[in-house]
Amino acid sequence: MNLETILQKTFGYTSFRPGQKEIIASVLSGMDTLAMLPTGTGKSLCYQFPGYLLEGQVIIISPLLSLMQDQAEQLMLSGEKKVIAFNSFLTHEEKRQSLMNLRHFKFIFISPEMLHFDAVLSQLKKLHIALFVVDEAHCISQWGYDFRPDYLKLGEVRMKLGNPLTLALTATATPEVKGDITKSLGITEGNEFIYSVDRPNISLSVERLNSYRDKIERLAELAETIEGPGIIYFSSKKMAEQSAELLRGRGVGRVMAYHGGMDQESRILVQQQFIHGQLDLICATSAFGMGINKENIRYVIHFHMPMQIESYLQEIGRAGRDGDKSIAILLYAPGDEQLPYQLAESELPDKVQIDWIKGWLEDNPAVISSLSQYEEQLRQLSGLTDTQWRVFEDFFQRKSKQGISLEQIVLEMKIYNQKRLESKKQSIEEVYSWMSMNICRREHILSHFNEQKTDVIANCCDVCGLELNDFTKKTSKVNQENSLYDWKNHLDALLNPGE
Repeated sequence: MNLETILQKTFGYTSFRPGQKEIIASVLSGMDTLAMLPTGTGKSLCYQFPGYLLEGQVIIISPLLSLMQDQAEQLMLSGEKKVIAFNSFLTHEEKRQSLMNLRHFKFIFISPEMLHFDAVLSQLKKLHIALFVVDEAHCISQWGYDFRPDYLKLGEVRMKLGNPLTLALTATATPEVKGDITKSLGITEGNEFIYSVDRPNISLSVERLNSYRDKIERLAELAETIEGPGIIYFSSKKMAEQSAELLRGRGVGRVMAYHGGMDQESRILVQQQFIHGQLDLICATSAFGMGINKENIRYVIHFHMPMQIESYLQEIGRAGRDGDKSIAILLYAPGDEQLPYQLAESELPDKVQIDWIKGWLEDNPAVISSLSQYEEQLRQLSGLTDTQWRVFEDFFQRKSKQGISLEQIVLEMKIYNQKRLESKKQSIEEVYSWMSMNICRREHILSHFNEQKTDVIANCCDVCGLELNDFTKKTSKVNQENSLYDWKNHLDALLNPGE
């Protein structure tokens, strides 16, 4: 079997990217495989290629609706008709029809949460599953940067499906997280292909500004001068919206916001416009960009400080997928580190909320066995967010099944949450340390993943030496008349939101 011949005939590529051939060969040999490839190096080919050669269905577990939708659409655009994204984009009737006809699809994208519906699992058991793919597999780890409780249960799902051939894919995983992945999935014997997280064509820069006002001004200046297309990441939906408006007022051009507060149709529209070159710049929250098949993104700017080195790498990795020079710029002003600490605390139920639910359950012991049915009522009364509820319910259900008393569950939950919070704060401190140190930024990131920097890279980072002019527009596209439009009013609204 000549893999290169199949690659060109089926996908139109003349050669594999580093790591792809080895991973594909491992899967085709029947070995469970854990693969870590940098963001933007073609992980999807690692399951699509063997999928066409193996008899049966390929199940792809994906963490985000936008990600699975984009990957499914890319397959369909390439001519594959037997593909479905089984998610909330489908109507109730479409879900019913799709479930009854799953055997007619080759590639089935599905969220981990959907796998716990008995009707879904029942239909999947009827299939001949050729390959069970866990995309963004770092979500499995309880210490991973994007903890999803339902990812922890994928090992149970895999066992119920007869332990099919499995491929776990990730772009960033420390040795601890890699161990969590294989243990949770129940992979005892398998191959591991771990490639460097480094993307040499992406230059790294941290700019320290004196104030929040200076940071806003610098953001606008960079958006006006850096060659695009680009993405600016924010931790706040409101800030993404307001900054997009500010930049349009400055005459930056075709700019839109993207965040989870938008309806599905609007998100898809913005995503497609960006992919097809109808937008030059996206002001987004972290969900944007996963799986986006756009190779010529030239820059990624972080307006807010990221919470983990891992998520930072994922996000900047959306630039320069074509191999051309690109740049990642992180803007910092004094006090910026407070926001990620606040976000970390808000992701977990606090002691007051846990004690309130404990008291409510003691007053209503009959509902303990069917807690999920009271989700809406409990969330409303306790003030738990969607993320907090997901963490609470998962922990409670797992401990209840072990026959542990309510008193003990609450005690263990508080201890568990405290450890999670300490882990998150440690990750934030690592980012802050990385930003503050006067050593090569690339070298420091690589050391986080037990790697060493071996090559001399031109325009490596702002510490080693960086010529920002190499990334600026050759001719100014800024309309000076529009740049004076009403940006001062927008800036004033950003700096004085309470007035």
